[in-house]
Amino acid sequence: MTVLLREAIGDRLRHARTNQRRTLREVSRTARVSLGYLSEVERGRKEASSELLAAICDALELPLSELLHHVASDIGAVSQTPDTVPDTVPDGRPVHESGRGKLEGGRVLPTTLSDDLSDLRLQPMLSHRLTSKIGETPKAVVAA
Repeated sequence: MTVLLREAIGDRLRHARTNQRRTLREVSRTARVSLGYLSEVERGRKEASSELLAAICDALELPLSELLHHVASDIGAVSQTPDTVPDTVPDGRPVHESGRGKLEGGRVLPTTLSDDLSDLRLQPMLSHRLTSKIGETPKAVVAA
């Protein structure tokens, strides 16, 4: 799974802001960035310039170097995490040929960002979907 840099940066900025219990409006005013644009940056929809990142980090009293260090750690953790759903069953056949439905899951980051349990992240891979053959009796799927 490839993690986009803008998504990792946005996730860390939102994490820093919410840990400080500050609103988007408050941070956008302090950073002199439009509220809509800051929201897009936090959601990983917009690529922030270095000037914009510096302004947001100043507003959050978060050193830019610390932000980038955490982002690098997050990206490294995601690239080292195995998929949660195997592509093959024990006999080596692909899951979709084994008669089982295929559930495409996500990856769980192995480290927490602080002692707060809300820091656990689930990174989606692809859309979650089940496939089955017509006429097959649906089987219960339990997600861990």
